[in-house]
Amino acid sequence: MLSQQNANIPKGQLSDERTTADILANDQLFKAKDYEPLIVAYRNGAPVRLSDIASVRDSVENIRAAGYLNGKAAIPLVIFRQPGANIIQTVDRVKAALPSLKASVPAAINMQIVLDRTQTIRASVREVERTLVIAILLVVLVVFLFLRNGRATLIPAVVVPTSLIGTFGVMYLFGYSLDNLSLMALTISTGFVVDDAIVVIENVSRHLEQGVRPIQAALKGAREVGFTVLSISISLVAVFTPILLMGGIVGRLFREFAVVLSTAILVSLVISLTTTPMMCARLLQSASAKAKADKQSKKRCRFADVSENVFAWISERYKRSLQIVLRHPAITLGVLIATIAATGFLFVIVPKGFFPEQDNGTVFGGMQGSQDASFQAMQGAAVRVNDTIKSDPAVAAVIAFVGGTNGATNSGFVYTALKPLDERKISSSEVINRLRPKLAAIPGAMTFLQAGQDLRIGGRQSNAQYQYTIQSENLQDLVKSGPIVLAEMRKLHGFTDVNSDQQNAGLQASLTYDRQTAGRLGISAQLIDDTLYDAFGQRQVSTMFTSLNQYYVVMEVDPQFWQSPTGLDEIYIRPNTISSTAGPSPSPTPTGGAASSSSISAAQSAPAPTPIPAPSVASPFPTDGQIAAPTPPE
Repeated sequence: MLSQQNANIPKGQLSDERTTADILANDQLFKAKDYEPLIVAYRNGAPVRLSDIASVRDSVENIRAAGYLNGKAAIPLVIFRQPGANIIQTVDRVKAALPSLKASVPAAINMQIVLDRTQTIRASVREVERTLVIAILLVVLVVFLFLRNGRATLIPAVVVPTSLIGTFGVMYLFGYSLDNLSLMALTISTGFVVDDAIVVIENVSRHLEQGVRPIQAALKGAREVGFTVLSISISLVAVFTPILLMGGIVGRLFREFAVVLSTAILVSLVISLTTTPMMCARLLQSASAKAKADKQSKKRCRFADVSENVFAWISERYKRSLQIVLRHPAITLGVLIATIAATGFLFVIVPKGFFPEQDNGTVFGGMQGSQDASFQAMQGAAVRVNDTIKSDPAVAAVIAFVGGTNGATNSGFVYTALKPLDERKISSSEVINRLRPKLAAIPGAMTFLQAGQDLRIGGRQSNAQYQYTIQSENLQDLVKSGPIVLAEMRKLHGFTDVNSDQQNAGLQASLTYDRQTAGRLGISAQLIDDTLYDAFGQRQVSTMFTSLNQYYVVMEVDPQFWQSPTGLDEIYIRPNTISSTAGPSPSPTPTGGAASSSSISAAQSAPAPTPIPAPSVASPFPTDGQIAAPTPPE
């Protein structure tokens, strides 16, 4: 009935020899007051309007969902990126769209970003980029300190960035991005890519000191160490080959790291055998030219003398320590064996884990009430949890919401944004430990918090960082074993917030249909189910279309009818078809629900409904001071 009164279909055009006009009409109703005068039936010749049998109001689409931001009512919107999408670009596009979204909502609605997971990612990338630049500068500085030649230092200063730039080209072909793993590989590769260049430079410099001309020294020096450079590079790549061939989640994660690092090494190999000898021939000087330049620069000679004396002192101390070691082979062997034993011992006692726990300034959690908890009870618990978490001095903002479209009224979620580490002074794990006893004292729901991680393993969202999944071929074994495993895990030392997502102890009200009587009256099981869902299921019966959005007309009984199984006594069903057999006209058929919604679908001049015996109801609610045992689902 309501869908017929609220329509949005094409209505055609009016056209003559010169003009055309589209036909528009007031066929859509957008406010609750527009629905109140609708005539839904006639009784005794008088019209029955919707306002006579129902309460019509402007409200939310789902009354069993609630969200809170820092204790105030809010609508949380959590945005997840699609698999394979770049998270930085996705967040930037979302932020760019916010101004237009704010312009499309009423001015009284405040939109704000509470939690941006890319802040830590951006900070990590900036830190790795800074580390990469520092690593390149340190490599060049060390080369300068040992070679003590500006011209020779210029060669690795060019080779290292060139090798990294060449690696970027290969990363682009593979579809890789500049993330923490690839940048970490580039940072580590700065120490590898400079080795080949130094080997070539040292060999070319040796020939120059012997009086060979720069071009001949470059050709001869590169030819002599070419196989050495090749073998070193191939050996380094071979070290990372197992990572390339590794399967599973670890292989998926570190394959990009191994590919980028191996590519940087191979690119440096090519540059060291081509660009480096060419630059040596152009930049390095012969022995006579170098001596002449040294005489012209007394300051440089003093620096060279001081640095040479330092290296000579280090070499002398190393020589003496090596002689001591060689004179006492038994002690040296004993130290080696003790070191190996200590390494094995430390490997056993050092704590182990798949990934180190990360502190990115976010805390996530789940609220879990008893399996028969109502939405109203969880709503009150969510408010208390929100206030408790927000009162912690380390918390910047907190979002809590319960209910939703999945029908899980006894659960909720919490998203918490912490203040920067320099303000809160403690880690996210310490914040959780501080909140745990306060949250445990809140009645109505248990709250489980865990530090947010940029890298999560597993396809299921849970209330803890680690999950243990049990499976069974039949439900009975799973129902029996689940609580036993849960109880035993709670006894183990080192575990906190042990919980289970097994939901098999909730209450239910079972209805048994009298199919014989219902069939005689033309009432099917589907018609009864539809009527019950009309009353208790928040059915969307019509849609209102606007230029920017669409809104639904939702039908259900008044709250007084769905708070107790006795509300089923007020539900009446009208059969879709009436038998032509002679006999009395059908009358209202009680089955249990609210009369306010049953008469909405009544047609004009329809025969009176016929009552049938009400179905038996197995109620889980207290009756006469006794609590009936819940009926398990079939």
